[in-house]
Amino acid sequence: MKKILIIHTGGTISMQEDKRSGTVSTSSEHPLSNSASLFNHDAHIEEDFLFNLPSPHITPAHMLELGRRIHDKLAAGNFDGIVVTHGTDTLEETAYFLDLFLQTRKPVVVTGAMRSSNEIGSDGLYNLISSIRVANSDEAQDKGVLVVMNDEIHTAKNVTKTSTSNVATFQSPQYGPIGIITKQEILFHQKLISYESYPIQQLTKNVALVKAYAGMDGSLISAIHSTGISGMVIEALGQGNVPKGIIPALQEILDDDIPIILVSRCYQGIVQATYVYDGGGRQLRDMGIIFANGLTGPKARIKLMVALELTNNLTELAPMFE
Repeated sequence: MKKILIIHTGGTISMQEDKRSGTVSTSSEHPLSNSASLFNHDAHIEEDFLFNLPSPHITPAHMLELGRRIHDKLAAGNFDGIVVTHGTDTLEETAYFLDLFLQTRKPVVVTGAMRSSNEIGSDGLYNLISSIRVANSDEAQDKGVLVVMNDEIHTAKNVTKTSTSNVATFQSPQYGPIGIITKQEILFHQKLISYESYPIQQLTKNVALVKAYAGMDGSLISAIHSTGISGMVIEALGQGNVPKGIIPALQEILDDDIPIILVSRCYQGIVQATYVYDGGGRQLRDMGIIFANGLTGPKARIKLMVALELTNNLTELAPMFE
């Protein structure tokens, strides 16, 4: 029988609804503690209560602490897989950080809930049991960090929250889930073709994330620049274009040897150096802005924070985002 460790970090999956007001908040004890053991007889389950935080309170420092805890537990506890419970608002960022940070072949699964434990139709316990089943599966090895929600298995790199409240909120636009969960089986239908890991020891860099919008000028970019940022991610328009009014401000950032990563604010497709007008993708690439291949803005920010702990050389950074 395999040993699976559940690491709890908080979130809606650990919360309860006040029946009179309809509000949801943290509780002193995890409402699902020991529940999974009652419904799963194929694995020995242990629990570790690391945080009890709503996911908007999770910081990169918490992500790093979680990653270190996973490494320590895998090294010392003879565990065959890890399940992390987490709030859904920043779940994709934590999962992607773990995907970049961890160095293990063993399954690591992140899950959460859209409804608290005592709400009608609560999905927390079901997602937790499903995640344990995935972590207990031999087929889940060597697939990086996985996100399991609503009977689907997604990669940490591609998954994103698409709805504020729907239990089917977690999707992987244009890629889809890599597996599904049935009552009898865990079925994977895609294979991981590449894997990257960055053995950083700290997270000290301040990386800003800015979304481009019609009529934008350089004032916001300049204000952020003045705070002493280490890097910037721009969610550009369309295929990777920005209003021409921000070009001078972007150039000033580049002149200070601060890297800028370009993604699209669209949730499908990749940025490309196609358009040659002022603010077009070709001009941005020629300026030295790095194009990220398919990452969302929040994930590009996480990756740049990690990468900057290793190098701030633009020539070395660029291949990490291809």
